[in-house]
Amino acid sequence: MTTTPLTRYDRRMLRLMNDRRARPLYATVARRRLIVAAHLVLTAAIGGLMTYFYLAEGKPISAVVIMAVLLLPWMVATGAINAATRGLLELRERALDERQSAERTKVQARAHRAMTLLLAATAAVLLTAGATNGNAPAGYAAPVLIAVLVVHWLMPLWVAGLMAQDEPADDDDSPAAS
Repeated sequence: MTTTPLTRYDRRMLRLMNDRRARPLYATVARRRLIVAAHLVLTAAIGGLMTYFYLAEGKPISAVVIMAVLLLPWMVATGAINAATRGLLELRERALDERQSAERTKVQARAHRAMTLLLAATAAVLLTAGATNGNAPAGYAAPVLIAVLVVHWLMPLWVAGLMAQDEPADDDDSPAAS
């Protein structure tokens, strides 16, 4: 098997994704779940504000300002999830070892199954709403499509964050090393 050598970009990303300075932020399962939940809530809030801005008659600029403010913690949470997974989804395949490559495949498969269920539920809700009202809610088609695309894009990240395992304690952190 031939392996492609790592580029300077690959080495830099590998170093960045393995930087352990923020480790206390995501060191436990509970903290990782909290970060994923916060990311999910922030994504929903930004998406809700985008939908409000899209559907609102007066086009209030306050929704755009709030979205811009929410983007900073959203980006921090994204970075924390990527760091917790050591860049499982951000690094190129050639920068991953066999274990990480297998883990990426598992994450993508679980995310695909979750997304399939979400799409089926969304289609069922829209079909039910259309059958009940006599027509489909056409005004919400674009926001729903955008929401589904965003969830499709972020689902592997959320699944990877939830599946990340605790790291073994470093020898430097043990009381005997002090």
